[in-house]
Amino acid sequence: MSVKLDELSAQLKLALSTSLTKLSEDLNEITVECKAQDFVAVCIKLRDHGELKFEQLIDLCGVDYSEYKDGLWEGQRFAVVLHLLSVSLNQRVRVRVFTPDDDFPVLPTLVDVWPAANWFEREAFDLFGIMFENHPDLRRLLTDYGFVGHPFRKDFPMIGNVEMRYDPEQKRVIYQPVSIEMRNNVPRVIRDEGFHNG
Repeated sequence: MSVKLDELSAQLKLALSTSLTKLSEDLNEITVECKAQDFVAVCIKLRDHGELKFEQLIDLCGVDYSEYKDGLWEGQRFAVVLHLLSVSLNQRVRVRVFTPDDDFPVLPTLVDVWPAANWFEREAFDLFGIMFENHPDLRRLLTDYGFVGHPFRKDFPMIGNVEMRYDPEQKRVIYQPVSIEMRNNVPRVIRDEGFHNG
């Protein structure tokens, strides 16, 4: 670890103390983890502490760990990861928090801490199904309002469930079950079956 990262790591340990469940350093960036019940308090401390000053939320995204390490992952399935920037101190940190319940993943909203979290949380809800308690407007952002499921979950079918198309006879957009034929996408040079020379 560099001297700057050592100093940041020490400040994070001091500031977050018992709220910190894990601190690691990879690729010259520090990741801190906390429990879901400490999430908002940790974020406020990261933003307001005089030695940290992470005043800018760069990114917030959902993660589905169900297939992580070839399915050998034994922790919680869903997490939210934040990337924070301190413009005034020129430092960054990553924050990861796991949702306590895999069947109904919920975390508190960070909109009151960083207003930029609004659309990021909507995206995580839309794509992963992670709920954000007390979010002012939690609704789909990228998929259609009638869309069923969350397409970035590892168990969501690659071809989807329904497709929409314009029907010239009805003169409107219609939804119907997916009609894509399954096909082998492995290049011919790799597979032999199904191809005959002759």
